[in-house]
Amino acid sequence: MAGKAVEKRRPEVDPRDEPSAAWGWHGSFPKATRIAGWISAIILLVMIKGNHENNTENVWLVGLALFLVLLLVLDIRKQRTAWRK
Repeated sequence: MAGKAVEKRRPEVDPRDEPSAAWGWHGSFPKATRIAGWISAIILLVMIKGNHENNTENVWLVGLALFLVLLLVLDIRKQRTAWRK
């Protein structure tokens, strides 16, 4: 029964372009992903306060947080200029 229901639905995209369209929904959660990214970067920076014996952990935490922020800023920039395509 489920097979017929799936066959009746027409995908909005061509399955040759996106193979996952043939078997169901293939969307994303861009807003939730961005929020999770900012929260993760903040948590990484909060983790600096701790009982570290040396600064190696701090370097990694700050580096990963800066990398996440860089990716998020690039995503904001890409989102702002997406209409120009």
